This record gives sequence, structure tokens and C-alpha cells, in this order.
Amino acid sequence: MRFLLDTEQRAFADTLDTMLRASDTPAVVRAWSRGEHTSGRALWRRIAEAGVFALAVPEAYEGLGPRPVELAVAFVELGRHAVPGPVVETVTTAALLTALDDTGPAKRLLPALASGESTATLAVGPYALDADMADVRLAVSGAGELRLLPAPGGPRPSLDPARRLFSPPPGGELLATGPQVTTATALALTWARLATAAQALGTGLALLDRTVAHVKQRTQFGVPIGSFQAVKHRLADAKIALEFARPLLLGAALTMTERDVAAAKVMACEAAYTTARTALQLHGAIGYTAESDLSLWLTKARALRTAWGSPDECRAAVLRGLSGDRPW
Repeated sequence: MRFLLDTEQRAFADTLDTMLRASDTPAVVRAWSRGEHTSGRALWRRIAEAGVFALAVPEAYEGLGPRPVELAVAFVELGRHAVPGPVVETVTTAALLTALDDTGPAKRLLPALASGESTATLAVGPYALDADMADVRLAVSGAGELRLLPAPGGPRPSLDPARRLFSPPPGGELLATGPQVTTATALALTWARLATAAQALGTGLALLDRTVAHVKQRTQFGVPIGSFQAVKHRLADAKIALEFARPLLLGAALTMTERDVAAAKVMACEAAYTTARTALQLHGAIGYTAESDLSLWLTKARALRTAWGSPDECRAAVLRGLSGDRPW
């Protein structure tokens, strides 16, 4: 099957790319890593005005969606420019609230998420991303409770400084409980993995572009290192992995099945991680320095690999889908 974006989808991607290129996102990311959110919130508003978050919110709640293909297109660009913040978590929260049988929380919270007036984070495990700046902080407990959390304490150590992790505080307002929360969380996880996969693909593409530009400029023995056969092979392997991930991602956005989305996440995140390793090696010592902007994408590729499901967890989801949930 040949999957091609239509004219409007390509124009949407180009518009986001142009806007983000003019936003000096590396400076925004570095400020975000220090806990300074002013420039990040300004960028968030511009992204929301472009309709990105509204793509995950139904029209009944003042959104444009659900439109997972367009959302995947958008998140590739967010990853390409290393946009910080709980972008995946906001989309995941929107999907969870939409899937609840109780429309009360959806009517209360979704319109502001669609417009960008509010940001959201969601804790399904031990951590909530960027809970210090999120306006809506939700947590799902093992008992099937969905709670609106109070403000958290200090951040925990994180592999990616721009992904600030917080432990969910106890208590909070109970929004929903029962099997409906479990079902909605499972549906939201599919959206989370789709957005993460798209973000990882964009991260890998950015790393590849930066590395290709670097090997054209860096010389050894009087010639660019990009002319060496071994370097060409490493870059070709990275390019092939990323290009194989792209149709899998877009195909998963069409079906939105647990199996297809999990497969897309494995492929995109592993391709981005492979590209990150190649970029680190071919940049030499500069690749290890936090001062280099390359580090902003290197750490993100590694963090996204396990966000919202490790490779093993996603492979297990693929196997469940292939086996029809039958035990082996």
C-alpha cells in the first residue's frame, strides 16, 4: 500500500514547520529545562492557534476531531523541532475525557484544552510530566479512579532535562470511578502511543538532518567525513529505518487499533534511537556536550523510547493483537 498525505495535510505540516523554525525552539527548550515556562507557554499558544490540540477534541467540545492522521502529522513537526511540554499528555487527557461515559468532566475541561487556554498532564504510572506548569493534572489509580490532582512537590531526576517528572501527590478531586475509567484509559493509551511515535519520528528526522549537514562540513584527511563509505552506510541505515517507520505510523493513525499503534511506536522509537546513536558517533566529542543543541534531540530520542510503553510492552501488545488475545 502506498500512503501519501493529501495537499491540505502537507500544507498543515509546512505551516507548523515554518512557525516552529521562527520560534527558536532550542532556547525555549533550555528555558523549560530550568523551570522557566514563559517562552514555552507563548509557543504553546501559537501551536494551539494552529489547531493542533483541537485535533484530539470532538466538535461537541469545541474541537476539530478526532483526527488522528492530522494529529500524527502535527506531532512529527513538534518532534522535529523538539517542542517541550506535556503535548502528548494533553492529547492523551483529551482522549481519556472524551471516552468517559460521564460527559461532566469533558464539558468542564475539554474546551480549554482544545483552545490552548489550558495545558494538561496525566499520570497513569508513578510520574506526571510537567505537573508544575500544567493547569489540569489528572491521575488514574489502579483502583479505577480518575482524580484531579493538587499542585505537586519538586521535580524528580529525568534523563531528558526538558521532560520534568513529578510524583503525583495524594488526594485530589474524584472525577470518575469504575470500569469506565479503565476502558477510557486503555483508549487514551493508544492516542498517547500514536503521538509519542510521531514525536519520535520527527526527533529522528531532525537528528538525521543535523548529522548529514555536519558530516558535509567536518573534514578528515583533507576531505569531508561524509565521503567515507562507513559514514554513508551508517546514515543510510538511519534513513531507511525512519522511512520504514513513516508509513507504519500513518497507517496506524488510520486504523487506531492497539496492535497497529504499538507496532508504529516500536518502529518509530527504535528508528529515532538508532539515529541518535549514529548522530552521537558521527559528531564526535561535540555530541557529548550539553552545550550543543544536538543534545536536546539526543536525550529526547532516548526518553521517548520508553514513554507510554517500553519496546517490550509495545511488542507484547502487537502479539496480543496478532493472536486475538489468546494465551500462548
